[in-house]
Order: sequence, then structure tokens, then C-alpha cells
Amino acid sequence: MELTTVWFTVIAFLWTGFFVLEGFDFGVGMLAPVLSRGEAERRQVLGTIGPVWDGNEVWLITAVGAMFAAFPAWYAGLLSEFYLPIVLVLVGLIVRGVGLEWRGKVHHASDRAWCDMGILVGSALPAFLWGAVFADLLHDSVTAMLVGGVFSVSLCLLHGAVFVALKTLGPVRARARRTALVTSAVALPAGVAALSGIPSAGTAAAGAATPVWIWALALAATAALAAGAALTWRGRDGWAFTATASSIALTGTALFGALWPAPLPGLTLAEAASGPYTLQTLTWIGLVALPFVVGYQIWSYWVFRRRLVAEPS
Repeated sequence: MELTTVWFTVIAFLWTGFFVLEGFDFGVGMLAPVLSRGEAERRQVLGTIGPVWDGNEVWLITAVGAMFAAFPAWYAGLLSEFYLPIVLVLVGLIVRGVGLEWRGKVHHASDRAWCDMGILVGSALPAFLWGAVFADLLHDSVTAMLVGGVFSVSLCLLHGAVFVALKTLGPVRARARRTALVTSAVALPAGVAALSGIPSAGTAAAGAATPVWIWALALAATAALAAGAALTWRGRDGWAFTATASSIALTGTALFGALWPAPLPGLTLAEAASGPYTLQTLTWIGLVALPFVVGYQIWSYWVFRRRLVAEPS
């Protein structure tokens, strides 16, 4: 396998990992006001992502850094074409981070309310805009952007609600299950609309037949999304979270499969790639750094695996 293919695969893996992990972060941030009644429950909900949200953002930094190093023309073209939405994504991530960090350090209810608003807006903006950006990459249409954004937001809400149900006990857990069922009523039809559009893009747009495996991935992502809702209804929180995470992972894989081998219109990976020496050097660095990132992530989730309860102030 040539190094351009290796690094496209690595970048696809990093982006997909970011979507899976930050997906429930964004969902929890948007759902915190809905799932909590009072300050103790609000801390309980936000505590589910408290130890991990900043580590999850490392996947985005690593993905963008790998794009810059391995495919500088792809990196430059993507950031130039979507300059405004990507700036808004960064603003959202900053606002969310400030809200999460400051919330535990302020003492007045009005200050906490501003932090909560920052967490909500800072979660909703990236959740919508990433879906819109990647949908536009595939179809270059306003309608596709809206469908992609709605699907991304609804999937994050479902993923986040399932995660809260998995990580909490008490009334919050019951509310999270009910909320997951409600959001699935939007996520399922939005998923059918968005996922059915993935195989029709990419290589198909260039006049080539769509590979069967992209169709299979899109169908599997839809089935996993439906399974997440069904498993939530049956109270199988762990399996429901596995299903929603699988749906996002399958969606990401199908998405990058459709972008191969031309991640931007008129630009192939071979044209976008760095020189052979740069790719070889990156490969040795990646062999050391990537297992560390993945290993640290697994360890952090193992350490903070216990369910949370609402504790009064």
C-alpha cells in the first residue's frame, strides 16, 4: 500500500474517532438543560464528559495536523473553501471549553447560567457545521448542507442521551432514555436522507460506479442507528451506546470512502500529497504517536468508567 493511501486511511480514522467521541460530548452539552433539574443534576450530567471532553478534542487537532503535513493542498483547499464555518466551529469549541472550565469556578447562579449557555451554543455550532461542511463536500448544495447539519445534530443528541443513560443513575438516567427515544424520531429519518446520499457522491460524481462496500456501509450505519433506538427502548444502555457509536463510525468510513481518491473537486490525493520523504518521516512519527493517543484514550475511559449520581452542594 502506497503512503498516500496509508495517510488518507489514518486521517479518515482520526476524523471518525473525533466524530464518535466528540459526538456524545456535543450531545451532552446540548442536552444538559433538558436532562437536569437543579444544580446537583446539572453537575451530574456535565460530569459524564468532564474528565474526557478535552482529550476527545485531541483527535481533531491530530486529524487536522496530519492533513496539513501529509496533504497540504487538501488542508489549504478545505480551510479556504469553508473558512467561515470552520472559524465558527473554532469559536464554538472555545466558548464551550470556557463554559466547562469556568462553571465549577463561579459561585453566582447568573454566572453559571452564562456558562451553561456557552456550553449549549458551543456544542450545537460544531455539531451542525461539521455535518454541513462534509455534506457540502459530497454534493455542493445548500439542501445537502441542511440535511447533513440536521442529521449531525440529531445523531449527536441521540448519542449524547444514550451516553448519559449509560453513565448516570437516578432520575437523570430515566430522562436520558426518554430523550434518546424522542431524538431518534428525528435522527432516523434524517439519517436515511443523509446516508442514502453518500454512495451517490464521490466516485459516482466522476462517472464511475459506486463501490458496493460504500452502499453496504451506508446501510449498516442506518441499521445501527435504528438498533440504538431499539436497544434504548429495551433499557440496554451499553449496547445502545455501542450501536450509536457504530453508526457514527460507519458513517465516517462511508464518507471518506466516497471522498477517495479526490477529497476536493479537481484535486486528487496524489496531487495534494507531500513529497515521499515527508510521508516516510510522518509514517515513523505516526507509528510512535498514534498508539500513544489511542492507548491514553482507552486508559482514561477505563479510569472514569463508573456511573455518576447527583450529589447535593
